[in-house]
Amino acid sequence: MWGYMGDYGWGWGGMGLGMLLFWGLLIAGIVMLVKCFSGSGACGKSGSEKSALDMLKERYARGEIEREEFEQKKRDLGE
Repeated sequence: MWGYMGDYGWGWGGMGLGMLLFWGLLIAGIVMLVKCFSGSGACGKSGSEKSALDMLKERYARGEIEREEFEQKKRDLGE
């Protein structure tokens, strides 16, 4: 009578579902960690990457490109 739960338990089906959920979450976590440490994921990159327009503005500000080239490239980017 120790293992009797009446009709309130999920039985073997619930245990199988729980095991599937556990392994799925474990595998997903490992995949996320691998992506994070391999550099292909978005781990630790909170907006630190510059957009193409930002880089273009910096080049113009440093005098590397003229105004006409800046305006043309800006139009090419769709900004």
